[in-house]
Amino acid sequence: MSRFTDFFVRNKKKLLIGIGGFASVIMIGFVVFLLNRERILKYAVAKAIQKVENKYPAKLKIGNARFLDLNTVLVTDIALLPNDRPKLMQIDTVEATVSFRSLFLGRMVFKQFDMAQGAITAFKQDSVDNFSFLYKKQAAGETVDSTAKKTSNYGTLLNRLIETAFENVPDGVNFRNLAVLFKNDGRTINMNLPTMLVEDGEINARMTITTEALTNTMYVKGVIDPDNYLLAAKFYGDNQSKSIEVPYIQQKFGATMRFDTLSLSITNKVYKNNQLTISGESSAYGLVLNHPKIADENVTVQNGAMKYVLTLGDHYYALEPESEVRINKAIFYPEATYETRPKRKIGIKINSPDIPANDLFASLPPGLFDTFQGVQATGTFKYRMNFFVDMAQVDSLKFDSDLDASPDFNITQFGPVDLRKLNQEFTHTVYEKDKVVRTFQVGPSNPNFTPYNQIPNHLKYAILTAEDPRFLTHKGFHEGAFRHSLITNIKENSFVRGGSTVSMQLVKNAFLTRKKTITRKVEEALIVWIIENLRLTNKERMFEVYLNIIEWGPNVYGIREAARFYFSKEPSQLTLEESLFLASIVPKPKQYRTYFDAYGGLRAYPRYFFKLISGNMLKRGLISPSQAASVSTYVNLSGRAGSFIIPKPDTTHVQLMDTLQLAPIDLLDF
Repeated sequence: MSRFTDFFVRNKKKLLIGIGGFASVIMIGFVVFLLNRERILKYAVAKAIQKVENKYPAKLKIGNARFLDLNTVLVTDIALLPNDRPKLMQIDTVEATVSFRSLFLGRMVFKQFDMAQGAITAFKQDSVDNFSFLYKKQAAGETVDSTAKKTSNYGTLLNRLIETAFENVPDGVNFRNLAVLFKNDGRTINMNLPTMLVEDGEINARMTITTEALTNTMYVKGVIDPDNYLLAAKFYGDNQSKSIEVPYIQQKFGATMRFDTLSLSITNKVYKNNQLTISGESSAYGLVLNHPKIADENVTVQNGAMKYVLTLGDHYYALEPESEVRINKAIFYPEATYETRPKRKIGIKINSPDIPANDLFASLPPGLFDTFQGVQATGTFKYRMNFFVDMAQVDSLKFDSDLDASPDFNITQFGPVDLRKLNQEFTHTVYEKDKVVRTFQVGPSNPNFTPYNQIPNHLKYAILTAEDPRFLTHKGFHEGAFRHSLITNIKENSFVRGGSTVSMQLVKNAFLTRKKTITRKVEEALIVWIIENLRLTNKERMFEVYLNIIEWGPNVYGIREAARFYFSKEPSQLTLEESLFLASIVPKPKQYRTYFDAYGGLRAYPRYFFKLISGNMLKRGLISPSQAASVSTYVNLSGRAGSFIIPKPDTTHVQLMDTLQLAPIDLLDF
């Protein structure tokens, strides 16, 4: 300390002169700036225009720019006009606080930004638009080639957009009366922003969004931190409308979607090796979704959330393992990958922690799983699913799925449907196209009911061999069968084969509607799992009910009606050939007439089916060699069904090819 004091005393005169000189330089520079600031401002404006026009194929026009006070600039009549495209943006006035340093460098960096009376008009018609140039790189003097191949690396594009947006966020923003109009191939979205205020990183806004069919007024609250690429916003309706309906979902997907509150955020981004990884969260309260392919009625998720980690690259997209989905109280960990080149590869994994059974049942959204509304249980669930397919090698498709329950899992209270009803006589209603076709009792009070022991074994074996060979040993599901059905459906690019077991077909008929919705299939699987794993009904009774309620023809339900309709017999009198015929029509019973030619003989498909099924019954020891050898390919429809046969042209070769594709996949196990 004494050395510094001595130095200062000895050199104080020189030091004071130096400090004074430095202060004089600053003062002179400041005076020079004051005298020339308008010229510097014009230079900065010209530099900004030049920079925009060098970077983008567009013209930036600024009517006037002048200082209002020491560091506040007023800019008027701003327009952005893409080359050979309609005007993209028009702003009447911008009042901004600028950085002195940026002006000296020929830039205009705003600290405070107050904009009034602005309009952004974006359009896209076919492949022509007036905005995509903003996220496409362009070298100085380069023109845009509309025929150039679009980049496939959406990670690079999105990273450029995010960085451009965050780098240009001022410390404070006040938008007043901003209108955004977007026209996309004949559709119009009009957004009016009466006010949006960003101050100290906090966002407050009110907006009205109008489409052809609806108008939403909503509020936005959020935070933004440009230095850390952080953005979070919450959208919610006003006191009158409350719910916000998502536009164009009906027109594009035939669905409706609305929510009370929606929150979205970006919490981090990393761009490395031409791949962008974004982390964030989203949540929705009071989410209501309606689509005929999902469920019969509105699906309501009171509280749903997702933590996501997304990676986008060149022909590559991934939902990383760190992602999490929460539906009310149930939590799942999804993971997905999608590669588009050289061939498409799709991978999906879902895992869950131990979920208390009551939490899972309480979390199932109303409208999706009505069977389980109000169910009470003990124990926990844990789910795992793994799917992967390389479209260049579809036969190598991988699929496995498993729902595990703790040893103490048990249902203590059923919901609106008692899953034990199969154990006693019950009323069964048949629906077709939402209309009631038949209602009958399944049990001894129905004269058409056939007990299990009165059904011939060769009929039972034929149906099980064709539909579900492992019915007596599996717990409701056959992953191999489902995997093979997926492979066939992917190859055909159509749903031509199902992977349903007898248990699943029984549940579909006895407990659920016949509508083919995604959620009905999931509900069906959960009901099957509970019945099979809790052994609510034994296999013999399940198969007995199945044979007594399935459809066998036009308004023909149950094996006794079928035996009489086709052969004027009781079920116990059916021959092996007649049993094989009945087994062959189970998938499409109303099409039995197409099985016969003009002379009453069986066509190629049923003949092939007879040979295939009887051969596999022989391999399993279900019939003797002599029975297999004596199987005839002639069936006499001696019942009423014979009078409905309509001769059709023989398309044997076509039917045989279809047969080879649709042959029961379980038979490959023998």
